[in-house]
Amino acid sequence: MLENREEELTTVRVQDPRVQNEGSWNSYVDYKIFLHTNSKAFTAKTSCVRRRYREFVWLRRQLQKNAGLVPVPELPGKSTFFVGSTDEFIEKRRQGLQQFLEKVVQNVVLLSDSRLHLFLQSQLSIPEIEACVQGQGSQTVTEAILHYAMSNCGWVQEEESRPVLLPGGDLHGSAGLGSPQGPSCLETFPHWSDFGMDDAHSDSPDEPAEPLGGRRETQ
Repeated sequence: MLENREEELTTVRVQDPRVQNEGSWNSYVDYKIFLHTNSKAFTAKTSCVRRRYREFVWLRRQLQKNAGLVPVPELPGKSTFFVGSTDEFIEKRRQGLQQFLEKVVQNVVLLSDSRLHLFLQSQLSIPEIEACVQGQGSQTVTEAILHYAMSNCGWVQEEESRPVLLPGGDLHGSAGLGSPQGPSCLETFPHWSDFGMDDAHSDSPDEPAEPLGGRRETQ
């Protein structure tokens, strides 16, 4: 009966910005993406990954390319002329990234894109996501998501960054339990000193071939 049908809900949060490569010329910030859902559209019902702004830019381009005439939500602008403190800039960007994902996961057309699911529920790099979607990886999209769900020690975490005590006295979140593909969601929060606001100068093998920095998204 209709009244027994459970309403599908998806909660996605962008939080816990952290500086990577702090103190170096190619420092950048990544963000924890926490997702909890009962939607049949998702393979894992709870997940936690870390992504940087460049990867969001790539995701939006791919979603727009594959969605045709369906409009894709905007990302917060990439401005090197932001007036204010670094903390204010990061918080403004975090809010914008969360609003972007909240709108994306409510769009049934965008939800059909496998790249979105690998972006949200695996720690695969951009080239690895592309290879997986094209059938050139060692795992299918579903296998990659389930593998990460089973290996990632941070997926049960949302607001807090303390380890969870498991039966037997083992710590869920101790060294060696995190996903080998990316940083754990349980790392300590860094200091903001010596952090470059703009991440346009960092080049990573995990990034697309074309340069993403140095210009604002205007799509």
